[in-house]
Amino acid sequence: MVEELEALYRERLPDFTRAAAAIAGDDETGRDAVQEAFAKALRKRRRFRGDGNLEAWVWRIVVNAARDAGRRQRRRPTSPPPIDARAAELGLPLELLTDRQREVLFLHYYADLDYTTIAHALEISPGTVGATLSAARNSLRDALTKEVSR
Repeated sequence: MVEELEALYRERLPDFTRAAAAIAGDDETGRDAVQEAFAKALRKRRRFRGDGNLEAWVWRIVVNAARDAGRRQRRRPTSPPPIDARAAELGLPLELLTDRQREVLFLHYYADLDYTTIAHALEISPGTVGATLSAARNSLRDALTKEVSR
């Protein structure tokens, strides 16, 4: 199990870090969340029963660590609200999305995860992933269309 976790870490670190940074609100916090998540995965590896996908199990831990880190970051009085820098550069109004919509969007596009893996990581159904992703896209499309027509 340790070898599989190490391999997953080496292979997918950029994806984990990119998604965690987007969820937590900045790159440094995202990197810290990934480190914390993998340390926790190693400590709790015996809890993984093998009845699911190891990567999805790790994604759940990473997402939860990024959520927690983002909450801690937002509690700091001088912290600006977390908005992903890459999305901001593109002019995407992510503040219009719910937390779940942002997480699904980041996991799908930043980490290139399929609906089943996202569902497992967020503890929702694959159908909810699809509906949430669709709603997020529609919200962004509507906002961008209104901006262009001004």
